[in-house]
Amino acid sequence: MREGIHPTYHQATVTCNCGNTFVTGSTKPEIHVEICSKCHPFYTGNQKLASAKGRIDKFNKKFGMQQQ
Repeated sequence: MREGIHPTYHQATVTCNCGNTFVTGSTKPEIHVEICSKCHPFYTGNQKLASAKGRIDKFNKKFGMQQQ
């Protein structure tokens, strides 16, 4: 491989907005993210199903598909 063309590789500290931190490898020494696996609804199971239910009811009322 040619010398001097590759970026330097760091042990990067990743920091989430929720306060979670972990270490990974990257070309940047620090990475800041908005959401991680500790606070993402898909991984935590805290999905907001109630808002989806309201949208479904609103759709059914709008188009006249009411349960009998």
